[in-house]
Amino acid sequence: MKHIVILGGGYAGLLCALELRKHVSSSDAEITLINKHSYHQLITQLHETAVGARSDRSLRLSLSKLLDGKHVEIVKGTVSAITPDGHAVELQDGRTITYDKLVVALGSETEYFGIAGMKEHAFTLKSVNQARLIRAHIESCFARYLYERDPALLRFVVGGAGFSGIELVGELADALPQFAREAGVTMDQVELYNIEAAPGILPGFDQDLVDAAQHSLTSRGVRFMTGAAIVQVEPGRVTVKTGQVVETHTVIWTGGVRGNQLVVDAGFETEPRGRAKVNAYLQSVSHPDVYIIGDACFVMGEEGRPLPPTAQLAWQMGIASGKNITNELRGVALEPFKPNILGSLASLGRKDAVGKVLKSYKMYGKMAYMAKEASQMRYLAKIGAMFHSN
Repeated sequence: MKHIVILGGGYAGLLCALELRKHVSSSDAEITLINKHSYHQLITQLHETAVGARSDRSLRLSLSKLLDGKHVEIVKGTVSAITPDGHAVELQDGRTITYDKLVVALGSETEYFGIAGMKEHAFTLKSVNQARLIRAHIESCFARYLYERDPALLRFVVGGAGFSGIELVGELADALPQFAREAGVTMDQVELYNIEAAPGILPGFDQDLVDAAQHSLTSRGVRFMTGAAIVQVEPGRVTVKTGQVVETHTVIWTGGVRGNQLVVDAGFETEPRGRAKVNAYLQSVSHPDVYIIGDACFVMGEEGRPLPPTAQLAWQMGIASGKNITNELRGVALEPFKPNILGSLASLGRKDAVGKVLKSYKMYGKMAYMAKEASQMRYLAKIGAMFHSN
């Protein structure tokens, strides 16, 4: 019997496991899913939890419930090394798990671009626990201000104006007035900055969508600093390339991702930012018995540009890899991965969003926000999670 091991219970890894069990019986293959938590995280909603707009419990879905009856062994553990030539995976607790087929869906890591002090002094937003930490920190800033009267406590900085950064800024713009009211602070004492090295926000979005997003956020008090690369983060202050200094006790960095270091250390062929190179079937170009999917891999789009790491792409890769492993087990020809990018919608806070769907249809405001919520509901239905929580 073949043993298929999946590393990571995120969007890509979970969908791969579910797809495999649609076609491969437990008598034909054993499937093991290794994840450092006992739950699947809805990463695309983290910006809401970071400001208290959505409970952290609602973003944690029990893997055992999602995979109930699927005959998938769930191993809670942290991967410490992958040995592709030995067909083995090592865990931090000393366990070694061998495989016939491996699926690496370990996601990405934060890219700090060598910015001095960023890793040491900034928050990141890549897990439910980090979102909870940010929310608690914001609450503490307002509480401390009542006693310390330090203006930097009420000055919040989001570094990066890509998709993740703008969605977080939108949630903060809506949530900070509530934090202020509860603390008895007036909003004229609160400042929210979005600092971006590029000339504009939301790269890849059409200019009219960018303008609409910027107008919406500016009208709610967001102060944009574009073309202003952060060069240093210290306790209590951020310095940008222009020499300008923003005094703040809160920096949340959303400015970039890179491939998972475990993939690099394993010896898989990668591009400069650590994402694995894969063939048309999502197999490692150096080890075809290993599929590398989601944010951990590097895939070129039809226009000759790398596809951005998104949940939508991860879902599709999970399904595609599951089908191709099934084809391998059956001796059937593999199918090239063909991404179907249905659109991109960026939320701007409660009941507001911008984006494009079906390649050309642009959406704004509440309608775009509802479309984004509908997409989330479709995903929950796909994984059978409409009534599951942890």
